[in-house]
Amino acid sequence: MRALLPLLCGFGCGILSAWGVGGGTLLLVVMTLLLGVEQRTAQGINLLFFLPTAASALWCHWRQGKLEPAALRAAAPAAALAALLGAWIAANVDTALLRRPFGVYLLLSAGMLLRRKGKTPPSPPGET
Repeated sequence: MRALLPLLCGFGCGILSAWGVGGGTLLLVVMTLLLGVEQRTAQGINLLFFLPTAASALWCHWRQGKLEPAALRAAAPAAALAALLGAWIAANVDTALLRRPFGVYLLLSAGMLLRRKGKTPPSPPGET
């Protein structure tokens, strides 16, 4: 019975994520605020779920020919450095200090989503 609430929270985040809501961000909020998980632990759990999902998406895009190798080669070094910097910050900066920018990020993201609501999303390149 103790595992029911985390299971329901994960299920709910998964459903919302499938609808286009940022599931990882939502999962962090749910774990820290509703389930009482320490922020660094929640971030680690989030990464454990993100990495295989991202690898699967990369593979699917590559198989469908929708991956530009030149763009991947250009972006990978910057992404790796940003990931290392983010990991260092998460490990070395006080959690209370990290919560403030994360809260600002959530508020800005929510504001952007609300502003976009009702607007037609742009068509992908090559489609009309």
